[in-house]
Amino acid sequence: MKGFRCIKVDVVKKLWGLCGGSKPLLLLGIFSGAVAAALNLTIPLITRYTVDTLLGDEAGQLPRFVLAAIDGLGGEYWLSRNLWVVGLAVVVIVGAMGFFMFLRGRCIVTVSEDVACRLRNTLYDHIQKLPYEYHVKAQTGDLIQRCTSDVNTIRQFLASRIIELVRLVFNLTIAVFFMFTLHVGLTFVSFAVVPFIIWFSIKYYKQVSELFHEVDVKEAELHTVLQENLSGVRVVRAFGCEKLEIEKFETKNAQFRDLVVRLLDALARFWAVSNVLTLLQYFLVVVAAIHLNARGEVSVGMFIAFVTYTNMFLWPVRNLGRVLSEFGQSKVALGRIEEVLAAKEDEEGEDNVTPELTGDIEFDDVSFGFDDGGDVLRGMSFTVKSGQTVAMLGSTGSGKSTIMHLLLRLYEPQSGRITIGGHALGTISKKWLRRRVGIVLQEPFLYSKTIFENLRMAKDGLCMHEATRAAKAASVHRDIVKFEKSYDTIVGEKGVTLSGGQKQRLAIARTIIRDCDLLIFDDSLSAVDTETDRQIRQALNEAQGSVTTFIISQRVTTLMDADLILVVDDGRITDRGTHEELLTRDGLYSKIWNIQTMMEDEFFTDNDMT
Repeated sequence: MKGFRCIKVDVVKKLWGLCGGSKPLLLLGIFSGAVAAALNLTIPLITRYTVDTLLGDEAGQLPRFVLAAIDGLGGEYWLSRNLWVVGLAVVVIVGAMGFFMFLRGRCIVTVSEDVACRLRNTLYDHIQKLPYEYHVKAQTGDLIQRCTSDVNTIRQFLASRIIELVRLVFNLTIAVFFMFTLHVGLTFVSFAVVPFIIWFSIKYYKQVSELFHEVDVKEAELHTVLQENLSGVRVVRAFGCEKLEIEKFETKNAQFRDLVVRLLDALARFWAVSNVLTLLQYFLVVVAAIHLNARGEVSVGMFIAFVTYTNMFLWPVRNLGRVLSEFGQSKVALGRIEEVLAAKEDEEGEDNVTPELTGDIEFDDVSFGFDDGGDVLRGMSFTVKSGQTVAMLGSTGSGKSTIMHLLLRLYEPQSGRITIGGHALGTISKKWLRRRVGIVLQEPFLYSKTIFENLRMAKDGLCMHEATRAAKAASVHRDIVKFEKSYDTIVGEKGVTLSGGQKQRLAIARTIIRDCDLLIFDDSLSAVDTETDRQIRQALNEAQGSVTTFIISQRVTTLMDADLILVVDDGRITDRGTHEELLTRDGLYSKIWNIQTMMEDEFFTDNDMT
């Protein structure tokens, strides 16, 4: 029990802290709920007074100021002849109670929606600032659930169960006070089963807290499978993996269903037992009241009042299990949200500089490796002169893309030094660096917006002339104007309505609009033919002028015009030079050149024959 109280207090403090500037509104809602509960608890007293005094012959037992008011109206005899006044008083009390219940609901709902809104904004803002390494390891479906389902769980608890707790506390407190003033012995009988209900509710809470956590995890896995399938729908269709994906989803869905069934089973057991305990409590009150009435200790009005009071506090106590279970669910949701918020944001140094990135780039004995694997780069050293075009060739996993990730400070080198224009890369502001460096990936991301809106994301106030010029440089303008709505054509999610080459070229156009100091093409011309590749590179040279450019590709014809070609293998630079220089050596570059040239010759020969 002690551990339970500690957990509860800790979570309550956190929920209270989430309310922020809405705390006064929350307190007003709680106060309104307390007033509504107090007004509701006066009705059994009025009922008892009416039955026993106005319709019977017992002396009135009401607060002195109420009895004084009755005397002012004409006394109890006059009131017994005008019972409509009692009815009017009940109507006024119910009306006031309705007003405070409305005020309570309005305040609590406003607070819960404000908390949910702030939580979503805080989570989204924090996720945007998390380092690249975090996003590589995180599951998108899980993050989406934490930002939506888990936030909604906390919102629902604040909107409904806070009221249940207030109602329970005030109903118990005020009801016990009034009942003790009526009959002490019957009051103890009325609470005989309550400790058992509370004990069973706490036991149920501990059980379902673990189940809620397991359900949340399985639901996140289910969302991840669904998100991955919808995002990779083209791959699923291309490889005919529909059956495999359906089986994978059905497996996760079955696991989720089984856990939910266990949760509902626990819920059913709780309600069944609590129903029995509640009805037992009613039975004890009725039997005891009848016995005391037969002995002349309890009047009919007092009997009605006790049954009413028992009903008023017993059902909130019975709902304690639901309140605690949803409290447990909120605790799990809050813990999952805190896990995200506890992740360290991408840090910026206090003295970071924002220089022009037009100087020489130097990698000096740079090494890097991931925590869960071996070294990716080993003693990497090379220098790129300002305005040069540098090409990189190497097998998959050789470390080419990692070099670009280090250059963007998505990762930090474990040893060695990287400089741009003499400035250590670690002293350059990450935001400034990424704003001045344009990168086009092999699988570019396009938003489900129009083509023009996707281009406009690179520059505020982009005009159609600038968009057209960039599209022409990327050799995609002719494709765009063939669409029915031209630049107003809606691009499907992640560009799924475009071909691979169109996506890559549109991403290239979006990048060159930014007027960057440094351009990186990470195998971003792989989906276009050789001639289009040549046209794009020629247009980029004319459009970008002396901008330093990195090109990563497996196609030698894409790399051959570069000022410097780096051959990367197993995290090291095994060869370097111009196209002509590398062909004179018996290395990887010349071997790939010979293979690709031979394949192209065979292709054109076969076409000529047909």
